Amino acid sequence: MLKKSIGKGGPKMKFLHTGDWHLGKKLGDFDLRQEQWDAFLKLVAIAKEEKVDAIVIAGDLYDSPRPNEDSVALLNRMLVQLNLEEKYPLLMINGNHDSAVRLNTGNQWYRLNHFYLNTRLEDAFDPVEIGDCQFFLVPYFKLAQAKNYFDKDYQDLAQAMQDVVACCQEKFVVGKKHVFVGHFFAAGSLRSDSETKVEVGGLGAVPVDLFASFDYVALGHIHKANALQMDKVKYSGSPLKFSASEAKDKKGVWIVDTNMDAPYFREIQPLNDLYQLKGTVAELTRAEKRQEIPVGSYVSVIMTDEKPVFDSYERLLACYPHMFNLQRQTPAFSSTGFEVVAGVGEMQPTELVQTFFSQVIGKDLEPADLALVEDCLQKVGKED
Repeated sequence: MLKKSIGKGGPKMKFLHTGDWHLGKKLGDFDLRQEQWDAFLKLVAIAKEEKVDAIVIAGDLYDSPRPNEDSVALLNRMLVQLNLEEKYPLLMINGNHDSAVRLNTGNQWYRLNHFYLNTRLEDAFDPVEIGDCQFFLVPYFKLAQAKNYFDKDYQDLAQAMQDVVACCQEKFVVGKKHVFVGHFFAAGSLRSDSETKVEVGGLGAVPVDLFASFDYVALGHIHKANALQMDKVKYSGSPLKFSASEAKDKKGVWIVDTNMDAPYFREIQPLNDLYQLKGTVAELTRAEKRQEIPVGSYVSVIMTDEKPVFDSYERLLACYPHMFNLQRQTPAFSSTGFEVVAGVGEMQPTELVQTFFSQVIGKDLEPADLALVEDCLQKVGKED
């Protein structure tokens, strides 16, 4: 548990915590630039309404370390509006999806405009002071980078993070609030399907207790804003839904006021929402069902038909033009796994097919289907 409290009185400091923009990301084949720009404008509106003093961006600006020209142009447009036009100080780090080298281009003149971008571990221990806060901007780093910097043979990220925190603590100024900005997987976090699958971006889990000396920990990497149920440690979450597992999530930003005990969440309504639909093709293509889904919405479909349905993809796509995912779920696939069947080695080919089919579909083959299987097996036997 974090021991320190944001609310201590003194000069007021208020900042907006966001991250995981993933510019360039697609839903299936659908480009999300329009939705991302809309979410950004709503973020700016919230910043103005809340009268924030700074904006924290906790990594993964891009979805790829080699973003295309459109994504680069979009990010530049966003940062220019925030920093040069709206005059917000920016506190930003790279995430595991970003190229540190590409992001760091122009770093020297960034700081002249109160745009603080850290992409190197060694820069994390030079805190940025704004108002009554010290911001420690710790970029995404690999274990090898920590080993090289500290000259230690760490076994996991948690060990390295202990030394990172210790170095930050050495720079603490008494009377200031201390904010840690990072991009990693905190132990106990709830995940979604849109994060990188391997150890959530190749990162080991880091215990949140390591950050007990900080007043607030602003994290990026996990796309659920409620991934951690703690007042002083928050994931920004992504501003858009990037997978079907996020269909019911609320997206937005955190507002951190140093004169208050806990941050509060400001929701961002999407331009085009994302829905997860489940049912038979007949059920999902009914007019009343289609009317429940707003035009332009992104849709992921789970078909529950026991038998293959002719033209199912075309029929569903006609009803939901922004369908980005279609999968079939049968009773066996919705369970925890297949039943282990004894005596498989002694079964005849037809019996094997029948057993497999009954597990996948949940019932035996119809006589006509079984006859077709036997006919196919006989033809295969003749060819052998």
